[in-house]
Amino acid sequence: MADSSAQEIKIAVFDLNKTFYNKSSKDEFFKFISTKKPHKAAYYVQMLYYKALLKMHQIRQTEFKENFFNYLDNLPPDKVKEYAKEFWEKEYPENFNREIKERLDKLKKDGVQVFCATGGLEIYVEPLFELYKIDGFFGTKANYIDNTYLVDGKACKEEEKIARLDKHFGDKKYRIVEAYSDDKEEIVKQADKAWLVKDGELKPYKKQT
Repeated sequence: MADSSAQEIKIAVFDLNKTFYNKSSKDEFFKFISTKKPHKAAYYVQMLYYKALLKMHQIRQTEFKENFFNYLDNLPPDKVKEYAKEFWEKEYPENFNREIKERLDKLKKDGVQVFCATGGLEIYVEPLFELYKIDGFFGTKANYIDNTYLVDGKACKEEEKIARLDKHFGDKKYRIVEAYSDDKEEIVKQADKAWLVKDGELKPYKKQT
């Protein structure tokens, strides 16, 4: 009788911000854009306002993403990607978690597929994975309409990360053998082994029984 587990695709999933990347990319990319376009710094107060609303659960993640990234208004996708490429070349690998990278590198050698699932906008996250090759990544999708970025679907958070993995694999069975995040989110809860990252330190996540 065939071993059904042999048919499963083994994957590892990691969150980006404050996990594999030691900082918050949405904050750091804003600072970077402000050095290129100084007038964009004026959006800082507005961003604090939307952060406060999110913390008080007054707006949804998707609405937060749309408003937080208003500083990208009037920057076409090609320009954002150009800036993002320069940004990640400046950040990688110095500002990335070395222990996670070593673990992911070993998993790749062992035939495990590696994915990133992040709430960041795909448009500025994508160039990172030209520097560090993985099997795929999922972020918050956005369309550039009338000089602003509007979220396409849901922000890539919590259950949405699992939904994106399900869609990617379709009828194929997959199993999350390892996951890394700074939060007790779904990818961590569904993994065989998981680690929570706090101030760059990896702590094993213990599932509640």
